[in-house]
Amino acid sequence: MRLIADLHIHSKYSRACSQQLTPQNIGQWCQYKGIDIVGTGDFTHPRWLAELKTALEEAENGLYQLKGADHHTRFILTTEISCIYSQGGKTRRLHLCVLAPNFETVDKISTDFTKRGFNLKADGRPIIGLSAKNLAKIILQIEPKCLIIPAHIWTPWFAVFGSKSGFDSLEECFEEMTPYIYAVETGLSSDPQMNWQLSALDNITLVSNSDAHSPANLGREANVFDIEPEKLSYDEIYNIIKNKNKKKFLSTIEFFPEEGKYHFDGHANCKYSSHPNESRKNKNICPICKKELTLGVMHRVNDLADRQEKTADQNKHIPYKNLIPLQEIISDTFGVGKNSKKVQTEYFKLVKNDPEFEILLDLDIERLKKITDHEIANKIIRMRQGKIKIEPGYDGIYGKISINNDHQKSNQNSLF
Repeated sequence: MRLIADLHIHSKYSRACSQQLTPQNIGQWCQYKGIDIVGTGDFTHPRWLAELKTALEEAENGLYQLKGADHHTRFILTTEISCIYSQGGKTRRLHLCVLAPNFETVDKISTDFTKRGFNLKADGRPIIGLSAKNLAKIILQIEPKCLIIPAHIWTPWFAVFGSKSGFDSLEECFEEMTPYIYAVETGLSSDPQMNWQLSALDNITLVSNSDAHSPANLGREANVFDIEPEKLSYDEIYNIIKNKNKKKFLSTIEFFPEEGKYHFDGHANCKYSSHPNESRKNKNICPICKKELTLGVMHRVNDLADRQEKTADQNKHIPYKNLIPLQEIISDTFGVGKNSKKVQTEYFKLVKNDPEFEILLDLDIERLKKITDHEIANKIIRMRQGKIKIEPGYDGIYGKISINNDHQKSNQNSLF
């Protein structure tokens, strides 16, 4: 049974996040999207944790549902932690996702952090002055079946491999705790094929999640599992990820990485971006302001890669699919912003009967033309075929994608 899981989101208590991120709204948007399992996000925040305990009840072992809900969406207890500390003469900043099997474990983690003087009330994604290694050690001593997953591993400012404050390997970061890091999150600005260039990640499970700061962004990246209903549980998900079970981990759903806001190098203030090859010619200096560029994900992957993209053995890896969110396809068709009334009206008309992932992944062209504008239907098919035009994102600015017949992005891993 195909289940789509988004394991990294936020709540209304995280900085710069929508106040619409409540348990009920998250559940409702999961129905619009076709998300079967969703992270709670932010379980270390005391007010959010209290809301979760009030709103949720256990459905299967370690998975929860909204009390009184008439849908099947399951919640799994998750949070993201910001570690800021000094190591090797540098200030390190990285984000870690944590998955926990039950509220008892969450309470123990929060109690431990509070005793250490960490301010859990300030932000849903708390800033903690612990190394990644020590954080992993503390959490796994509390509960060995927690998952510690480095988040959006390539983004420049807050990531384990980030160009501004990261490391060159998982071992450098986690030291003796490295064997307990079973997965990493690729982030919006990279896709699995880029990560396959690092042989050090061959035995690591690559997961993808939305890191949503608003309900509409849920599922913009996700994981696709094959789990029978009688086996559905936290333990099953834990084991699939830990063991990189390719029979049960069917694929990840990805942004086209060029759309991510840190794919290319650049300077937002200077409105300048460049391919890594061009940046290197300029010694990574912005030709406009003469300061150092923010080096993006593509640049950083190239720095650490030990093989070419085409030489990786794809049979060793979990496959993936690049998608463009439905609201963006509608927006591209109508030529208006995705938050416009015209786009929103069409979007909610469509997802009333067919969840977004079914529309993007499953429906054939004839069915699509029956339920929506023919050009929207055609663009969904072209998107599946990789026929897109991309202006890559850089330095915090999302890339711009349009769908047409004249541009072909090579996606050798396409499953369509």
